[in-house]
Amino acid sequence: MREFSQLLDGLVYTRSRNAKLKLIGDYLKRTPDPDRGYALAALTGELDLPAVKAATIRGITEERVDPILLHMSRDYVGDLAETVSLLWPKRIDQPADMDDGTLRLSNIVERLASLGRSEAPQALADMLDHLDASGRYALLKLATGALRIGVSARLAKLALAQAFDLDVDAVEEVWHGIGVPYAPLFDWAEGRGEQPTARDVPVFRPFMLAHPLDDLRVSLAEYAAEWKWDGIRVQIVRVGGETRLYSRAGDDITRSFPDVAAAFESEGVVDGELLVKGEAQGAEQHGGGAASFNALQQRLGRKTVSPKMLGDYPAFVRLYDILIDGAEDVRMLPWRERRARLEAFVPRLDPERFDLSSLIEAADFDQLEEIRAGSRDAAIEGVMLKRRDSPYVPGRKTGHWYKWKRDPLNADCVLMYAQRGSGKRSSYYSDFTFGCWNAEDELLPVGKAYFGFTDEELMWLDRFVRNHTVQRFGPVREVEKTLVLEVAFDSINNSKRHKSGLAMRFPRISRIRKDKPAAEADRIETLEKMVN
Repeated sequence: MREFSQLLDGLVYTRSRNAKLKLIGDYLKRTPDPDRGYALAALTGELDLPAVKAATIRGITEERVDPILLHMSRDYVGDLAETVSLLWPKRIDQPADMDDGTLRLSNIVERLASLGRSEAPQALADMLDHLDASGRYALLKLATGALRIGVSARLAKLALAQAFDLDVDAVEEVWHGIGVPYAPLFDWAEGRGEQPTARDVPVFRPFMLAHPLDDLRVSLAEYAAEWKWDGIRVQIVRVGGETRLYSRAGDDITRSFPDVAAAFESEGVVDGELLVKGEAQGAEQHGGGAASFNALQQRLGRKTVSPKMLGDYPAFVRLYDILIDGAEDVRMLPWRERRARLEAFVPRLDPERFDLSSLIEAADFDQLEEIRAGSRDAAIEGVMLKRRDSPYVPGRKTGHWYKWKRDPLNADCVLMYAQRGSGKRSSYYSDFTFGCWNAEDELLPVGKAYFGFTDEELMWLDRFVRNHTVQRFGPVREVEKTLVLEVAFDSINNSKRHKSGLAMRFPRISRIRKDKPAAEADRIETLEKMVN
């Protein structure tokens, strides 16, 4: 456990990407199986210990520490694992050596994985008793799966690939077909076994991604244009009679969308946008039938979906690309040939659940710019530009695909509440809730944002919150309703979940309006006119 806790400490205090890659790679090379496999699973978010939740940690800590002290310390520190690791009372008879055999990383994981929720708290407390503060922090982060140490799953896989001189795309290709602690992967890495394959397993393939277009102009003779739909990117894989749906992060979301999975009965792998059927404005003009992202949100993250949910929010997939056609891998074919394959593939699918993303007909880039400027469909996020001769390759390859998002909407809103952030922002009020005026001159919350401002502006906003607090609700502060924030957002939809009846999509603070009186901020009726 000491090695793993030292790895986490090193990653927390290291900003350099290359230095993080080396830290992880060196750890994986010197650590034996299965410890390194469990560590890699923790770094990539693949480790699941369902018996240990945040409530479990709070419960065992409150048995030893004054609950008020724990609450106040957690509010100040901003992270439960860090707070408990520092507050946990050290036993007088605690062994000096934190690695007494039972606290080997693999033993900890396997022990906690074997326990139910009634047994796990005492086992976790016993482990904490035998660890120092650094070890306790590592254990709690490991157990809850909330590392937040500036390491993405992709970075961890890249570190593995670089450490053992592997192709990271080959690692990604087989990742989801190999279970934790990845013994076949390390056998291949160290030359003891053959390279794992995904031939007969419905595994995730890495997505091809796009660069922002920014101010670049391209020739439509070289690039095809299609709408960028506002859903979630998914990959559908069917092989050996089994179908799975994967999110952009590679998470298996099949259980959340059983209706889509059941309808996909053709062998192959396709890439598309998961949407919910609806009557969004302009849908018919743009190829249609898609509701706003707010409708799709009703189904995201659900492990089980009721018949009512299936009926109220019917999901479908608008297909962009094809990776594997039957048993043939077509990713290295140019886009134009894959498009022809996709056009032949889609008619074999259930038209109620799958359709083809239509291309935008434009004579030149100037006309495309006019078409894009005139689209404000609630389900459209912008335009995609794809080089006609581009292969389907993982990651962002310069010059292949571009995303050209529509210009954001803007509103002047009044700051209402603030809450501390997490990680590096745990000491600052950086999560801001803002509102607009209704017909009765009452402020109603319309959104929440935690980015868009500079570090200097964050310092200023933090001071404003501290100096203008009127009430406290646990970690949340209510402030004087005097500061106007200019908020940019991609779209706004009707919502029954919010008192204002509205929900913003991707809100961010674009400007602090110190010059504008709060009474002159925008009104709810102004935002309602922006819906769809």
